[in-house]
Amino acid sequence: MKELYVSPSPHIRSAMTTGKVMLNVLIALIPAVIASAYFFGPRALLVIFTCAASSVAFEYFSRIIMKRSQTVSDLSAAVTGVILALNLPVTIPLWIAIIGSFIAIVIVKQLFGGLGQNFANPAIVARIVLMLSFTAQMTNWVKPFWYSSADAVTGATPLAMQLGTSTKQAYIDLFVGNVGGCLGETSALALLIGGIYLCARKIISPAAPLSFIGTVAVCTLIAGGDPIYQILAGGLMLGAIFMATDYVTTPLTTKGKIIFGIGCGVITFVIRRFGTYPEGVSFSILLMNILTPYIDNLTRTKPLGAKEVKTTK
Repeated sequence: MKELYVSPSPHIRSAMTTGKVMLNVLIALIPAVIASAYFFGPRALLVIFTCAASSVAFEYFSRIIMKRSQTVSDLSAAVTGVILALNLPVTIPLWIAIIGSFIAIVIVKQLFGGLGQNFANPAIVARIVLMLSFTAQMTNWVKPFWYSSADAVTGATPLAMQLGTSTKQAYIDLFVGNVGGCLGETSALALLIGGIYLCARKIISPAAPLSFIGTVAVCTLIAGGDPIYQILAGGLMLGAIFMATDYVTTPLTTKGKIIFGIGCGVITFVIRRFGTYPEGVSFSILLMNILTPYIDNLTRTKPLGAKEVKTTK
């Protein structure tokens, strides 16, 4: 006689572990890493390696100090390090990059309990802190090798500049990545390849990225701006694909992801249009990360046949 075991949900088991998810994210980031090295040279790889290695080291030693089991093998620290690096300019001093890794891993992630307990995306918080603390170094962008001049340009990225005489050529440069900016935000093509890979592998849902990017485009169009330019320039593609899809800090349901994406899009547009900073992606995702628990509560699914139990005080 066989026994019947009754257990709480979830009842579906999957071979997709945290380590495998993070490995797929790292694979999806490879096109952006290659593009950054192609356009900005070997130092781009040095910055990426520094952030990834220091992030792993900080997680390893912080887990020892906190007397917790090691989690470096799940690759989440490496993913955070690579994403952080792609949010930095190639000229960033390495010691500042290491500080960013410390903020992301120790302050935002481990002090809140580790993976799954952090309230915000670690790489986003680290970038914002570095931007506010080391503004000059974080806004010191250089032109790619393929420009006629490789002099450093301190100030605005293409997002804050006006389109040149050749709009078509500007779109091509933005799409391919032949523009100044942070390592991972210049090539929309590389980011799209990574995003398509993650969607095909069902690692992420396209709901949040599409609603995020679509909202920015619609708001820009209504305001009389250039939606294509706003989509391709700045960190919108990087943030929408790789940071607005974080499992821990974004809503669980599809409806929640859409609300999250729309909120990110509106805030990004407002900051870009009316704010002091030309870029608002990081701030928008951080603010929506804070609202994620409320969005989850608003959009949570109701079990079939369940009835709400009314309690009396």
